[in-house]
This record gives sequence, structure tokens and C-alpha cells, in this order.
Amino acid sequence: MAGRVTAVSSNGTYSFSKPNRASVTLLAGLGVEGDVHAGETIRHQFRMTYEPDLPNLRQVHLMHEELFDELGRKGFAVAAGQLGENITTRDVDLLGLPAGALLHLGEQAVLEVTGLRNPCAKINDFRQGLLGKVFALDPVSGDFTFKSGIMAVVRHGGPVRPDDTVEVELPPAPHRALERV
Repeated sequence: MAGRVTAVSSNGTYSFSKPNRASVTLLAGLGVEGDVHAGETIRHQFRMTYEPDLPNLRQVHLMHEELFDELGRKGFAVAAGQLGENITTRDVDLLGLPAGALLHLGEQAVLEVTGLRNPCAKINDFRQGLLGKVFALDPVSGDFTFKSGIMAVVRHGGPVRPDDTVEVELPPAPHRALERV
């Protein structure tokens, strides 16, 4: 079963949350048209101060809507765009994808998965105590699982709208697990 886009969001200014839109346009090699994080080099507000020339591996932030369901069961009401993501999905195991996976969105757009979103303390400014809920500790390995979405770069541009399909194309094996970017 193909996944689907449930919401798209963008913001032209730095703000934790991003308003939902009827559609967004992805621009190859840049990101979401008009979004503050679009660009060839890094646009993360903090990281720009000390790594301004790094390639932007965080052009598009995707989050699985199932996380909102999980957070709701824990007493945190969170909706699409409120955690800063550009594209919210359902029925796509975003966190289980390997680096280099391609996401075909709608009829034209293609994203390449680059890594995990590294959640920051601003999540607690949005909802106190929420930061601790977007991590999971593996009791066997002691490793943290970051549940606040994935990052991608735009390989082929095009419009993306709610209800567009999401088709996953895995890279050739061996697969490389996602790391924070």
C-alpha cells in the first residue's frame, strides 16, 4: 500500500511552527519554494553561524502523522506543521528508511532521504516536556531513537499537495541506516 501526504507546510521566516498550505512547490537542489530552510547551503539558523558553507542536507523536513497519534495518547496535542515539518505523511515508515531512499511524491516530485531530524530544545518551548517524548531509548543497545522525522533533499521538483501518494524506492543494498543531519 502506498503512503500518502496528509499536510504540507512552509514558512518564509524563522519560526518553530509552519502554517499548513494547500500545496507547496519543491525546487530541485533547493527545497520548498519560499521556505526559510530552502537553499543549496545549510539554512538551519544555529548551524549557519558556524558551518555556513556546508551543503544543505535539510532542505525538506518530513514527519509521520502517526507520531501525532502517539503523542496525543501521551497527552500532547500536536498537529501538522506545528513541529516545523514541511511534509506530513501517513502509512510510510519514514524512520525505517535507509539513507538514499527516494520518495516519489505525487506525479513529479522526488526527494532523497539524507538523515534523521535532530530534535532541539525548542520543542519544549512549544510544549513543555515534549522533547522527551520524541526520543526512545532502546533497552538492549542503549541507543536513542529519534522520532521527530527525517530530512531530505529535492532531486526532482514539482508540486506536492495533501492526498498525494508517497512511493518509496529503496537504494541498492547494502543499506545505510539513517543518522542525524
